[in-house]
Amino acid sequence: MTVTAEVRDIGEMSTTPGLVNAHHHLYSSLARGMPGPRMQPTSFPHMLELVWWRLDAAHTLDSIYWSAKLGALEAALAGTTCIIDHHESPRAIEGSLDAIRRACEEVGVRVRTCYGATDRWADDGSLHPKVSPLSGMTKGARLGLEECERHLRAGHDGMVGLHASFTCSDDTIGAASELAERFKVGVHVHVAEAIDDASAGARLQRHARKEWLLVHAVHLSESLAGTIVHNPRSNMNNAVGYAKPTTRPNDVVLGSDGIGSDMAEEARLAYVRLREFDPSSTPEVVDRWLTNARHLFPAALLDRVTWRSPRADDPWFAAFTTAMRVERVEVDGRTIVDRGTTLLVDETEVRRKSAEAARRLHQRMENV
Repeated sequence: MTVTAEVRDIGEMSTTPGLVNAHHHLYSSLARGMPGPRMQPTSFPHMLELVWWRLDAAHTLDSIYWSAKLGALEAALAGTTCIIDHHESPRAIEGSLDAIRRACEEVGVRVRTCYGATDRWADDGSLHPKVSPLSGMTKGARLGLEECERHLRAGHDGMVGLHASFTCSDDTIGAASELAERFKVGVHVHVAEAIDDASAGARLQRHARKEWLLVHAVHLSESLAGTIVHNPRSNMNNAVGYAKPTTRPNDVVLGSDGIGSDMAEEARLAYVRLREFDPSSTPEVVDRWLTNARHLFPAALLDRVTWRSPRADDPWFAAFTTAMRVERVEVDGRTIVDRGTTLLVDETEVRRKSAEAARRLHQRMENV
């Protein structure tokens, strides 16, 4: 029997608006296969120091570009058309947000990015995992805020970024808040992800506004203005606890915290974790979180994702249908994915060059 390439029997399909990843770390797309920690981490900050802060410090503008391009490609293939990104690369700050923006534009997905200012790197380049709230702003924090300002002043879609407050002085938190007010944008900040940052609410309370993105909020005890970004997969992986998002008055959205950008899969995981906490919860709860994210990034409502599944727009169907595959993605009227592959960039080439960049990045990590 002869089968031509044009014959495609993939059954009934359905269409939804674009998905939004409300908290990504595109710089972590090249993390897969990176060297393991030199010792077993004994706490959450220790794990950050041994793993993620080494990755941050090893990045160059080239590796940032390829990491963002791979992350954007994988987002597009999963129907995620809008990414809210939080970036850090203490040895390659200036120009980093432009590299991310350029990579995403080339793939065809939208990005709203920021640089996460932090005082954890002293002016002499040494690492200070424990930062005093009363210490002055470091050079690295100032450069991070300047990168946010440069990006926003150029008219690009962005926010002002802060790392977790336990790595930020009060001076840096205040400066980030003032910069966000000046540009009428929100602050994108990690909040009480682990018990080590339990004081975040008290330190941020007088600054937080409704435009802020409060990422994680697992151990948040105070009431803060802003939208909570729930990252269930990351929280489970890091064993920091469950955020109990349904117990809070804030709007809730979903992020991946850098573990890919398949938001349909993230939503399924969010639902089963929610059910473990509250068996009375229904898929409509998590579907509302996806909808909230689209209102946070309204351009997603204009995008179209065609699924190789008949009822992808039905929360009950989507919650229990694993591996729903994307057939087509249209962003701003332009098709960026068709027949399950990207059109604006060569997927094979992006994966190959990203792998090469990852090898160089991992080699540099050995010296951090």
